Amino acid sequence: MTLLVELAVARSGDKGDIVNIAVIAHDDAAYQRVVAAVTAARVKTYFRDWVRGPVERYELPNLGAVNFVLHGALGGGVARTLRIDSLGKAMGLAVLRMEVPQE
Repeated sequence: MTLLVELAVARSGDKGDIVNIAVIAHDDAAYQRVVAAVTAARVKTYFRDWVRGPVERYELPNLGAVNFVLHGALGGGVARTLRIDSLGKAMGLAVLRMEVPQE
């Protein structure tokens, strides 16, 4: 297995109870692996009960990136949650620890 951090970087942010995570591949080969392995369903499963709503995935091939929108991901929003490190920034870093199968 390979960790996603070996294939890509992430940029993320939050607004209310929604987290946005862009996974940007290092090169074309890495992008193909990310598209094949990092699905919306896998991201939702990876974060388990931290994400209570749907996860949407958008492919951006010109940028070599995949964007994820995680609904219900901050326990009601940064100002309302009792969760430590609930910001989208932390979740963007966390997704990079996801395991990606070898080709």
